[in-house]
Amino acid sequence: MLRGAARRLGITLRSLEARNANEVGRALAGLNKEGVGALHVPPSVATPYRKQIMDFAARNRSPVMYDTRDYVEAGGFMSYGPNFADQFRRAATYVDKILKGAKPTDLPVEQPTRFELVINLKTAKALGLTVPPSILIRADQVIQ
Repeated sequence: MLRGAARRLGITLRSLEARNANEVGRALAGLNKEGVGALHVPPSVATPYRKQIMDFAARNRSPVMYDTRDYVEAGGFMSYGPNFADQFRRAATYVDKILKGAKPTDLPVEQPTRFELVINLKTAKALGLTVPPSILIRADQVIQ
């Protein structure tokens, strides 16, 4: 889905693999040398290397988009992803059904239905970015 959207927008997408802190550091340094304009970090990478990635973004004035709001609350630029509070509430209904005798194998697999966009305007300003009002209006939360 990300590749298709990038192609339609005329954006060149680079995918990098990193399995440890040294590889993450080398990948980030390479992106900086290539003049990459923005970065999307999936949770599998962001979680163990959160500080390293956020420090890189601040040092290099690189906008980074995350999948979860906690990165934006910690100073990241923007996130778009599932609303985990809603996911936990929905999981509780499954627990309730199982405790009342339902077989887990009989319960349907569900996908997230609520997503949230969170933007940190303080970080945007530090990066020299102006977030258009049309995006701010769509945001679930704007951090001043």
